Amino acid sequence: MKNRLFMVTAFAAVFVLNSLTKPAYAHHGWAAFSAGPQITIKGTVTEFHFVNPHSVVEFQVKDEKGRVAEWEGEMTSPSHLVPRGWTATSLEIGEKITISGYPAKNGSHALRVTKIVLSSGKELRLGGDSER
Repeated sequence: MKNRLFMVTAFAAVFVLNSLTKPAYAHHGWAAFSAGPQITIKGTVTEFHFVNPHSVVEFQVKDEKGRVAEWEGEMTSPSHLVPRGWTATSLEIGEKITISGYPAKNGSHALRVTKIVLSSGKELRLGGDSER
């Protein structure tokens, strides 16, 4: 009985210690974003992060009074974007963009990107709505 108690305690300790030393890789999906309607805004790229699990474009938007707001657009992973022609340099800092997507449910300046059009008129493909 002592041996069994010792084994169960040792197993539990290893499990707990292992979980404390390794990062959790949870995926939140798109639950933080509205299911519709989409919004479209114009802005200027300040950062582009071509990283897993989601690529992110940071951009500034000026309102009608000239105030600048910082926005963030979340996209799918690079492994889904590369087949559509994306690279780490697809969005350059200072690039003027028109960006569409589903806004954050909490009202923050964030959206799940569905479409980006560059100032040249080139549309950067993100895939269909089936990726929602």
